Amino acid sequence: MTTQMTTQTKREIVLTGDRTTGKLHLGHYVGSLKNRLQLQRQYETYIMLADVQALTTHFHRPELLAESVRQVALDYLSVGIDPERSTIFVQSMIPEIAELTVIFSMFVTVSSLRHNPTVKHEAKERGYEDLYYGFLGYPVSQAADITAFKATLVPAGEDQIPHIEQARKIVRRFNELYAPVLVEPDILVGERLDGLDGGSKMSKSLGNAITLDASPEEVSMQIRKAKTDPARIHKTDPGHPDRCTVFGYHCIFRPEGSEDIRENCQKGAIGCAACKGMVTDAIEDVMQPIRERRETYKHRPRYIDEVLMAGTAKARSAARQTMGEVREAMGIHYFK
Repeated sequence: MTTQMTTQTKREIVLTGDRTTGKLHLGHYVGSLKNRLQLQRQYETYIMLADVQALTTHFHRPELLAESVRQVALDYLSVGIDPERSTIFVQSMIPEIAELTVIFSMFVTVSSLRHNPTVKHEAKERGYEDLYYGFLGYPVSQAADITAFKATLVPAGEDQIPHIEQARKIVRRFNELYAPVLVEPDILVGERLDGLDGGSKMSKSLGNAITLDASPEEVSMQIRKAKTDPARIHKTDPGHPDRCTVFGYHCIFRPEGSEDIRENCQKGAIGCAACKGMVTDAIEDVMQPIRERRETYKHRPRYIDEVLMAGTAKARSAARQTMGEVREAMGIHYFK
């Protein structure tokens, strides 16, 4: 189930986050971070540094996780996430999430996980023939993340829709089996940003991304290499904007001018170099304030640690309360 942003002011709960496998990129910004900036003003917002879930694909590189926790936290602060409005926390430091994951796994079938289209797609993309238990159970872990905080809304990319639907099913099953203590979440789907190669969404693992700490020179160079309409050989050839990765960037970063770009491209009245130059300028308008905030926060490592410690303590308290209700509902709260 999806939902749209509204003007409601009710303090419902948002849960979102990112796996700590490296720097965040413009795809994260477009798909989720941009929505979080709005949501934190209206909702009680929890943002998770998903280091446990990062192990599903990077269990052999724990050093990457340790280094990425603070890097991703720096990315959050740089885009404008406000720790006074949003609770930023570390997943592995909330044992109640792990406990909920185990409980949920008792009544989620392997078949339902194997048929999850996002799990299937990523397994194929990574060349996994024999799935690890943790990788297959990713949607169960995600359901525990969400329900530990009784989140009603999850801002995420469209690839997360199957995971959220699985979480809704898990909540319904738990509430039917025991007692109605958990909440079904909705998903707020962000825009999709294609990768520079035009073959799929922007992704760290595919090497087709513009990271949020990229310099102006790096942004310009990467956009110059971005895939355009392969059928357009000469500047005056009629173009096909809907086949062009860069036109998609115009629609997202400068929507007010995208129809002019479409028309001029189709008539062969604008070349790819000029088209890329305009979208580079639009992306720079987004990136410049991010760079300025990053410059401030990167020299304050102690402050970042304080934000994470305070956020994790608050998140632990909320998850502990939910876990108490779960145990009570199941009748496994032995000593009162």
